[in-house]
Amino acid sequence: MSRLSAGGLIDRQRPLSFTFDGKAYSGFEGDTLASALVANDVRLVGRSFKYHRARGILTAGSEEPNALVTLRTGAHAEPNTRATTVSLFDGLEASSQNRWPSLRYDLLAVNQLASPIFVAGFYYKTFMWPAKFWEKVYEPLIRRAAGLGKLAMLPDPSEYDREHAFCDLLVIGGGAAGLAAALTAGRAGLRVMLADEDARPGGRLLSERQEIDSMSAVQWVAQVQAELASLPNVRVLSRTGVFGVYDDEYVAVERVSDHLAAPLPGQPRQRLWKIVARRAILATGAIERPLMFGGNDRPGVMTASAVSTYVNRYAAVPGQRAVVFTASDSGWTTALDLAAAGASVVVVDHREHEPALAAELRMRGAEILSGAVVTDVHGVPVRKVDVRLADGSRRTLRADLVAMGGGWNPAIGLGSNMGAKPVWSEAQQTFLLDETPPGLVPAGAAAGRFSLAQALADGAAKGAAAVADATGRAVSPPSFRAADEAASTAPLWHVQGARTKCFVDFQNDVTASDVQLAAREGFVSIEHMKRYTTLGMATDQGKTSQLNGHALLAAATDRTIGAAGTIMSRAPYQPVAIGVLAGHHREESFRPVRRTASHDWAAEQGATFVDAGQWKRAQWFSRPGEASWLETVNREVTMTRGGVGICDVSTLGKIDVHGSDAGLLLDRLYINMFSTLAIGKARYGVMLREDGIVMDDGTTTRFAEDSFFVTTTTVNAARVMQHIDYARQVLWPGLDVQATSVTEQWATYAVAGPRSRELLQAAFPDLDVSNEALPFMGAAKFRWQGLEARIYRLSFSGELAYEVSVPAAFGDKLVRHLFAAGHPYDAVPYGTEALGVMRIEKGHAAGNELNGQTTAADLGMGRMMSKKKDFIGRIMAARPGLADPSRPALVGLRPVDRTRHLRGGGHLLALGAAPMPQNDEGFVTSAAWSPTLGHSIALGLLANGAQRHGERIVIHDPVRGGDIEAEVCNPIFVDPEGARVRA
Repeated sequence: MSRLSAGGLIDRQRPLSFTFDGKAYSGFEGDTLASALVANDVRLVGRSFKYHRARGILTAGSEEPNALVTLRTGAHAEPNTRATTVSLFDGLEASSQNRWPSLRYDLLAVNQLASPIFVAGFYYKTFMWPAKFWEKVYEPLIRRAAGLGKLAMLPDPSEYDREHAFCDLLVIGGGAAGLAAALTAGRAGLRVMLADEDARPGGRLLSERQEIDSMSAVQWVAQVQAELASLPNVRVLSRTGVFGVYDDEYVAVERVSDHLAAPLPGQPRQRLWKIVARRAILATGAIERPLMFGGNDRPGVMTASAVSTYVNRYAAVPGQRAVVFTASDSGWTTALDLAAAGASVVVVDHREHEPALAAELRMRGAEILSGAVVTDVHGVPVRKVDVRLADGSRRTLRADLVAMGGGWNPAIGLGSNMGAKPVWSEAQQTFLLDETPPGLVPAGAAAGRFSLAQALADGAAKGAAAVADATGRAVSPPSFRAADEAASTAPLWHVQGARTKCFVDFQNDVTASDVQLAAREGFVSIEHMKRYTTLGMATDQGKTSQLNGHALLAAATDRTIGAAGTIMSRAPYQPVAIGVLAGHHREESFRPVRRTASHDWAAEQGATFVDAGQWKRAQWFSRPGEASWLETVNREVTMTRGGVGICDVSTLGKIDVHGSDAGLLLDRLYINMFSTLAIGKARYGVMLREDGIVMDDGTTTRFAEDSFFVTTTTVNAARVMQHIDYARQVLWPGLDVQATSVTEQWATYAVAGPRSRELLQAAFPDLDVSNEALPFMGAAKFRWQGLEARIYRLSFSGELAYEVSVPAAFGDKLVRHLFAAGHPYDAVPYGTEALGVMRIEKGHAAGNELNGQTTAADLGMGRMMSKKKDFIGRIMAARPGLADPSRPALVGLRPVDRTRHLRGGGHLLALGAAPMPQNDEGFVTSAAWSPTLGHSIALGLLANGAQRHGERIVIHDPVRGGDIEAEVCNPIFVDPEGARVRA
């Protein structure tokens, strides 16, 4: 065990057990999975992407490229989880990835032998010949070998939540600068939100032995945290990472329950936050750069700051014989932390000048090699280190840990989400934000203020500036006493003379030689080099590798780093579970489930329900003894056409349009005239898109001079409402017209069949439904049991039919009343399937025909297009391509052999024509078995269809097999004269 006997921020009174690759280990509350592995001397945690090289833990934060594991098992498995960000919990199960048969003995490590071939762009050059091998050989092999973790391939059982927040100031990051900013703004009364990705705020203050205001940094953090918690205007979100900056909001994920074995009752796994903030402070700190030398990817090589974190925060020492290879002053602090923890330390600094800490380190027995560099590291894990001394001689050191400190890169990826490109700072030797999204400013290390004193002062100043911006009054930022420790860096971009591979991008196995090869082959743009080598294209987005790679490219092309440039980070800045983006909106909750007023009644009658748009509708009503749904549907159709049937049609869109210009607006929306419609009458109408294609159809009823009631198809209800609002608010804002969706306010039932009038007369004895009082396409308002009700003489079935509406709250009462009145007439409930059969028998176009490709003329409604007025889509509908008489038009189809069953989707071919695309003349849009006719029928779109009635064609179905010879006919199969609807 490498756990110190005292110290750290772990709770030793709460031991936890966990497994890694099936082996049991122990840790403590407050550990991460990575720190617990370090404490248990687990060095090997994964294999690299391409070469399957052994990899250990590199960092201690969310920038980790190596320690990617799969958490949990089964449907709950979470691949590619960074062990450095996983809070340990009792019973945690983790497994390594990208290895076979085991982590220690990975057969695919043989790829290392082919490393001279697997250079940058090798796949572009290698898999070119023979061409047909790509799909059959190369691509399957590459896909099988590629990837890291494996998905469970099971539905995600976790629950996810979504929340919106509004604040004056959003502070992103809970380190020294973030806490100072939040405290300043919170004390001034601003509505402040602080989002920090760690389990507890503090940032690097939790990992260093610093003092602020004469107290330890950890104590100072606890004091500030307590004060922020006491302020009602401040909200602190721990375990919450902001991953994207968008036009008007910041988006974050709160890991609500990821630190638990299972979420608490009523709690989600994760919560998506959409935060609208007047101002935001980017206090995300900085990421330490690795150094590039031979074998820098071996287990036991870590960033210096990570070593300090494991020692100080988690009381876990990653090694006992440490070499600290540094180009910055912060590396010396790590050396001191290791020495204080009892490790033997050798400091290798390529700089000649020693910082003040050198004397204390010597007192603790550390050896210091100034002007020297590490050239190669050997062993898995690390066993020895080759050092080139200042005089050019070489020396080999025994070691089990290499801590490397190459300087610091501000974590500014979020600042470039909106297109602002970082600029090179020669003074800081890193890229900084010059421009930021509106309202966002960096602070602390994210702004290049790397010392603790600078970070605190800058955070407080940025918080005060936010107060001034929000309130117009100036406040004095608080001052904090902290050591202004040395923070200088003399970058060392690449150690020359290494004998082993030097890695730039650890996750994607991009080496220094790959970057140099890209430059030689002409990929001298940063963006081109990135894609050619895949540097920075892994899950970590190159947080530890980008600048090193760009420095190598600059050197290879004789440019400065500033001239070579850098890339912009893209959201999400950190990997995000797809489930949290969807939240509750999946499976049945993808859209809110809407139930009609008759739903409970229909369920009592044994209905089978189907999703129709956002609604649950009865598909059919099975009776005992019926062997199949087709038998049920045939019965419903037959009984309706022979007697009377009732169907719930409440889901059709309903829109009240009223105002003195309501008729004029409808004239402009529909192809036919509505301003001349008589009061108490209904009219069928067709609506076009601006490109002349049919958008929707339905009936419109006029109840007063300035009041119209518009119906739409179920699926297009919202779309038509948007279209009407756009027309009246944007196209013709001067019209006196209002529109209101009332789809959910009315329950409507179709009563159809030759005995429908008798049923309604029995149900409403005071209502005259005679042909004279209520002719076809007539409408009336009436009272039923004290309620407002409406009746329409409309038919979608082709039978004598009516539609009766009452307020939705009384829809259940009405349907029970109708069936009670219809009992003497053997009234039958029918569902959407029977409704569909009857509409096909009647030749009515519906969703399959209104498919976004048909015109009114295609559907046989060209004569409805008024020539007396203008309307949306009129001009575009007259384009030669849409007005061509040879376009596919609506026709009826019936099999020559009446025993054959037609199916939707079949292609229409001339007799004898080869089944080739150039011979395709249309397709079957809708098909059904007609119990009325006793054979299968279909509707289709056939080229020049109106002139081909009586012709025989072939319906070709290559997917389901079997060609069927069919006769083209009138699409109206039942009662083409329309006598029944007018009976």
